[in-house]
Amino acid sequence: MPFPSDLEIAQAAHIAPLSEIATQLGLGDDVLEPYGRTVAKIDLTALQQVQNRPRGKYVVVTAITPTPLGEGKTTTSVGLAQAMKHIGKVGLLALRQPSMGPTFGIKGGAAGGGYSQVVPMEILNLHLTGDFHAVTAAHNLLAAMVDNHLHHGNALGLSLKNITWKRVLDVNDRSLRNVIIGLGPKEDGVERESGFDITAASEVMALLALATSMKDLRARLGRIVVGYTDEKVAVTAEQIGCAGAMAVILRDAIKPNLMQTLENTPALIHTGPFGNIATGNSSVIADKLGIHLCDYLITEAGFGADMGAERFFNIKCRVSGMVPDAAVLVATVRALKAHSGQYKVVAGKPLPPEMLQESPEDVRAGAANLAKQIENVKAHGVSPVVAINAFPTDHPSEHAAIKEIAEALGARVAICTHFADGGAGAVELAQAVVAACDEESHFEFLYPDDASLKEKIYAVATRIYGAANVEYSAVAEEQLAMFDANGFSH
Repeated sequence: MPFPSDLEIAQAAHIAPLSEIATQLGLGDDVLEPYGRTVAKIDLTALQQVQNRPRGKYVVVTAITPTPLGEGKTTTSVGLAQAMKHIGKVGLLALRQPSMGPTFGIKGGAAGGGYSQVVPMEILNLHLTGDFHAVTAAHNLLAAMVDNHLHHGNALGLSLKNITWKRVLDVNDRSLRNVIIGLGPKEDGVERESGFDITAASEVMALLALATSMKDLRARLGRIVVGYTDEKVAVTAEQIGCAGAMAVILRDAIKPNLMQTLENTPALIHTGPFGNIATGNSSVIADKLGIHLCDYLITEAGFGADMGAERFFNIKCRVSGMVPDAAVLVATVRALKAHSGQYKVVAGKPLPPEMLQESPEDVRAGAANLAKQIENVKAHGVSPVVAINAFPTDHPSEHAAIKEIAEALGARVAICTHFADGGAGAVELAQAVVAACDEESHFEFLYPDDASLKEKIYAVATRIYGAANVEYSAVAEEQLAMFDANGFSH
């Protein structure tokens, strides 16, 4: 009998009433704002209600450098949260909302997979409670007001060549990446080059993820730079007169969304900044709330430990004031074989048949990536736990090779089958995470907040990416000078 599809598994799930999910967390109906039967927003008054409760342990899930197929960070996060219940602990997920762009692309949705999913997966992957659309509306309102300002005389002196604020849409539409706007008669606006980004790449999304309150969000929106004058002076959303309206549009989007997994484990789904161009983490507000609702708060950082986890440690944790207790590093046999340089993995195509043959030698050949990502986690004083996300095509000798390498580097290791077995398949991982969290924390930032931009770039480039030095092009030097002149020197 073939293994059922993710959709078949999700549609067969028993979805508990949200009141039961909230009860697990000690949340009352007074802070829930239902969106249908399976999703609810949590009012921000809950933050004050839970502040005096004990603090749970804080765990971030990251990975080695993934293949284009992804290595299962979300699935592992869900499996780990579910496994906590199997060992008598209260686990809570904190994940990003998926963008519909990748959902309709080769990568697909981001609800997890197999028997470790957030459900209903179709609601999660498609719109959820409309937060992405609110971000789109707020972002594009500012874009419209910038063009309206140009049309009515450009009193702030914005240079048409130095307007950095484009429009956004939550769709993969390459034909809109670069456009000319303002065509037609004079009353239709000023003609200029512009373009569209995807909503998850919006600065508004990143600010929403980092905001600690509505007041903080309003202040951050006001500081958005939409462009520069000919004299390279920054022009902000506050000067355009749009920040207040943007904040009002986002009044509900700032509230975290409550959902559940296939095993009725609670999940906070909130915001969705990409990990390659933004922070790649779910919201600070969801984490500040969730840490007081459970024994173990499990959140995910996008891409590898050199990207999403580095931003989690140095940006998100700095803003939230929260210190992680452990980091899970997801590794797969196929990714390490890909890092050996012997195989080419192409999104949307099957793995090369020879890649599925037993070869612990190829795993060892690609292990430099695993070693570096373990080092990247330990550079922040955090205890790493390597989660081997097992696939049916793996071989025991290959898992043994990963385990030997990781343990030699001072990491705990667990083999996981949560895709096929749900929480029961991640019990070993949950036990390893509990042990890691029981260690004394020695967390430290990679750089001080008051360091210069060049000092921060140097720290990340040399300590995380292994660069020997950093050289700057003339264009980069000019941009750094412009940032410094506008008060963005660190």
